[in-house]
Amino acid sequence: IYLSVPLSVSFITQFLCLPALTCAGHCGQNLASCSCRPTCVSLQSCCADYREFCPDTSPYSGTAFGGTDFLVLNATFTQDSQLVCRFNGETDTEGYVDSDGHGHCISPLLYETGWITFQISADGGLMFDRQGTWLSVHSGKLDARFKVALGNSTQWQYYGTPGVGGVLSLSWDPSQVRADTVNVELWGYSETGKPYSDSWTGSWQYLYSLGRKLPNNGSFGFLPQPAEKPFSDWELGAIRVGAASHADGAQNVHAVWSEDHALAWHLDGSFRRDSASWARDKCASWDALERSLPDFLSETPDCPCTLAQARADTGRFHTDYGCDMEKGSVCTYHPGSVHCVRAIQASPMYAAGQQCCYDSTGTQVLTADSIGGSTPDRGHDWGSPPYKRPPRVPGASHWVYDVISFYYCCLWSDNCRYYFAHRPSSDCRTYRAPKAGVVFGDPHIITFDGTTYTFNGQGEYYLVRSPSNNLTIQGRTERVKMENGTLAKATRLSSVAMMEKGSDVIEVRLGNRQNHLEVLRNEQVLSFSEQSWMDLSGVFVFSPIPQNVTVMFPSGAGIEARGRGDTLAATVLLPAEFFNDTLGLLGRMNGDAADDLVSSDGQVISSEQSSAEDLFHFGAGWLISNETSLFTYDSDHLLDTYFFAPKHDPDFVPAFSVEDGPEDPLQGPMTALCSGEGFALCRYDTLVSRSLEVGNATRATFRAHAAAVADLEPVVSCGWLAPPSNGQKEGTRYLQGAVVKFSCNSGYVLSGSAERTCLANGQWSGDATHCVQDNVLGIVLGSVFGAITLVTLIAAVVLHSRRQERQNRKPSCF
Repeated sequence: IYLSVPLSVSFITQFLCLPALTCAGHCGQNLASCSCRPTCVSLQSCCADYREFCPDTSPYSGTAFGGTDFLVLNATFTQDSQLVCRFNGETDTEGYVDSDGHGHCISPLLYETGWITFQISADGGLMFDRQGTWLSVHSGKLDARFKVALGNSTQWQYYGTPGVGGVLSLSWDPSQVRADTVNVELWGYSETGKPYSDSWTGSWQYLYSLGRKLPNNGSFGFLPQPAEKPFSDWELGAIRVGAASHADGAQNVHAVWSEDHALAWHLDGSFRRDSASWARDKCASWDALERSLPDFLSETPDCPCTLAQARADTGRFHTDYGCDMEKGSVCTYHPGSVHCVRAIQASPMYAAGQQCCYDSTGTQVLTADSIGGSTPDRGHDWGSPPYKRPPRVPGASHWVYDVISFYYCCLWSDNCRYYFAHRPSSDCRTYRAPKAGVVFGDPHIITFDGTTYTFNGQGEYYLVRSPSNNLTIQGRTERVKMENGTLAKATRLSSVAMMEKGSDVIEVRLGNRQNHLEVLRNEQVLSFSEQSWMDLSGVFVFSPIPQNVTVMFPSGAGIEARGRGDTLAATVLLPAEFFNDTLGLLGRMNGDAADDLVSSDGQVISSEQSSAEDLFHFGAGWLISNETSLFTYDSDHLLDTYFFAPKHDPDFVPAFSVEDGPEDPLQGPMTALCSGEGFALCRYDTLVSRSLEVGNATRATFRAHAAAVADLEPVVSCGWLAPPSNGQKEGTRYLQGAVVKFSCNSGYVLSGSAERTCLANGQWSGDATHCVQDNVLGIVLGSVFGAITLVTLIAAVVLHSRRQERQNRKPSCF
């Protein structure tokens, strides 16, 4: 065939029906006779060059500040290859090939977190035919071994204030910098332009070097000197330690960074001469700026009322790493608190954040009562999609508008009243706890409204389908294998897959090791060996240990997956926005248990009047289809059992009941194990699986769910009560049943209620309390009594006059 015009390679390939068999430029795609998708490895269907052109990396993550040297696994290069690594299709860094022929990339400075796509060119940037992903991490969430540690944190924070000075020290792991000698540099961050306009931008810039050509021994100390302008104008920054072979301030080179911090130690001489006055002036300027900016407080969510609620509402709130009771409650910025949480999602318009702190009694700490109180944030600490621009830059925007100002007003001067006027604690008067439903054991289901039933079919089903909120959660069940290797007439939840409004698809399934869970993002297995928190597209995932995974969506929906006793339990938490908008096995969430079970054709099923067989048929109706499936089928077993087979196995009939008797060796241990609430569920699972471990997992999950439901019970708040002027109050708890007492300073007496109780209707008992001076009270009381006496005398005179007048009108008797 004669072709008179040049055609693309892809067109010629299609025209000649010779499908491309290379993954170069085709990662994530299925080709005609092989695959470049992540599932191809386990299915043994990969194109021959899959690993060459779709490589993994080690490490797979690093700080958003950049500078991480990562190895490109499996790909091969020659010594004369000229590597260029392109991130997000826009930022190039220079890679290299080591003596073993392995390729390396250097991560760039990024203003975002999450998975970043990168491409690799081996010819100096002409063709980028290799593709992978890299995880950019918030500096505060990065493991300590991957960053520079600042010695005495208090000394760094207060350097230059009265009594604080001396040598500052820092340290790092020498293996994190590939060099014999290093430079230690200071970088600064600032945001310029009109806030909330297109001109608003943030930038990290090199300022100056603290040391050059230093031995890479992992430590450095220096005596800070006040910086000259314009460097002293930079009040927020970070330390970078990099190879001395690079020029000062070279962009995107191999280096290790500290966390961002206040640069007290390099501020100009006026700060050291009178830090309080310097900070007071800065605080006043910040106060004026805040008055000119839009009010973001109205769109931040109210805090949970109690610490128990805050820790249970995992779909909307997550531990603040700066005040974590699991790590010793070192709450630098919130003295008196033992634990803080942050709202996971930034507010919709202004990308603001919410923080909620609690004391050792579980009571919320408010800024109106304590310097350690909760504070909302103009910039969410963790940033907010699409990141990159203020106030959505992770970490840095929060520092600029919420943290450095705290130093001005509270830490370096005594002017916290200005700070708290703009960052007042939210109380919990409008907080509404989420509803929780759970699937566990041989699957037992407790719906959002509290109905308990068992559905032990084998297949793939809808757990939750929310049309208005575009949330889908699906569950996969499989036969239970007993200790002797035979299959029981029972099933267990083996995988949960979910997506909301076009987000990444997240699947959590039982792994190969007992109780270990495996997490997949868009069919690709995620590793949590380096990071426990991941910012993904439209979803966050947290996995601190292999047995626990929490998935959080922008709607506030949270899914907790727990591996226990070789079973998977899934708890779904939904906020009030899902009211009357849920269907599936976890029921209709509307506060009415009578209509919990709605079949796929819209019929209401009574759990109390239905047999186990009826409930089995009800559950079978919520099967999914291959077209709607969110699951990954990356093994022959999964393909044969679920993809090429009916979504609900019509041939499997479970044991709807189990018999026990004194001759059963499990009878005694089972009875001892399964006492109390949830006995029937624990008993069934123990006997049907012939496993006390399975029964114990069912018992533990049932109790954990009951505890979570109790923690999420509504709590009545009456709101904050102010102390009277010239007096004090005793008590900082403002929930139902709380009593607040009042007293007055010397020379004042109390008017109104001496104590007030928070009532069930959300109102305080009694009357408003005031403190008035003793002589004022005497004058007031004297005036009152005088007025009463005067009125009495006037009334007596009037009555006497009228009586006299009537007597004068009587006719004479003579």
